[in-house]
Amino acid sequence: MKKIIVTGGAGYIGSHTVVELIEAGYTPIIVDNLCNTSIQNIKGIEKIIDKKIKWHNTDCTNKSAMDKVFATEGKIEGAIHFAAYKAVEESVQNPQKYYDNNLGSLKVLLQCMSDNSIKNIIFSSSCTVYGMPDVLPVDESALFKKAESPYGETKQICEGMLKDDTCNSVALRYFNPIGSHSSALIGDCSADKPSNLVPIITEVAIGKRKKITVFGDDYNTPDGTCIRDYIHVVDLARSHVKAMNFLIKNSGKHAFNVGTGIGVSVLEAIKVFEESNNITINYTIGPRRDGDIEQIYANGSLVKSKLGWEAKETLEQAMISAWNWEKSKK
Repeated sequence: MKKIIVTGGAGYIGSHTVVELIEAGYTPIIVDNLCNTSIQNIKGIEKIIDKKIKWHNTDCTNKSAMDKVFATEGKIEGAIHFAAYKAVEESVQNPQKYYDNNLGSLKVLLQCMSDNSIKNIIFSSSCTVYGMPDVLPVDESALFKKAESPYGETKQICEGMLKDDTCNSVALRYFNPIGSHSSALIGDCSADKPSNLVPIITEVAIGKRKKITVFGDDYNTPDGTCIRDYIHVVDLARSHVKAMNFLIKNSGKHAFNVGTGIGVSVLEAIKVFEESNNITINYTIGPRRDGDIEQIYANGSLVKSKLGWEAKETLEQAMISAWNWEKSKK
């Protein structure tokens, strides 16, 4: 079985990808210091796959510690790099934290790959690299505009680092991952306070918060609220397996959007959650939030033609699984 290093593999998207890699016949090796997730996801993975998973409790910005991981594991086919901070709002407030960690972890990983003659890397990128796109749905040919947040800027810089490196790479530009595994055994265990829409909705639903604040209702959209492309995290995880299969057979530098191609407003998302779970969500309208893009959704034709991937799970399924995950944490 081909070994794949999965940095940040105990995180939200990483844990779901580890499960999909195992089901596809790969042997994932998790590298995660749990700085922004929980041992709960490691245990959840093991319950889903019914066996132990190899895990190194290691900081990906620590070169000597990462050297030990690679020395221990022997022949590695490739790496999937998730390890990064991900909160847009926090990145605006504390940009240096994001530059140090998000750029530093990729730099170390690429050095380790070079030292060990490992050529293949899948990078966890983001639709934030496009900034505020001129044309929707946005496709991969769109030029990078000024990032709306330091988080988005780190993703732009990291994609540049991959282009300058000798490795073969696929940058997967995620849109908005939501939901959880159908077992409710793994999910978003972020240590920081949720800043993304759906986790906040579920916290309101369960009573951890009194209400959700919708940041702005005066955007140039049908209902005035921001529009995003919400993708089920299990669909997103499957795209990484497709990308690794592709990269092993196709050298070079590649980038793919990973989204549904459907734009959904904040108010529409709240309504779908309410209807899917038969729950009423208390919300109020507040001022716009720094770093937010008005609207963005994917043109997914390239990922479908090259990787044979497209979203299968519905928005309703994602909302139900998100609620089940929240309830499982009680």
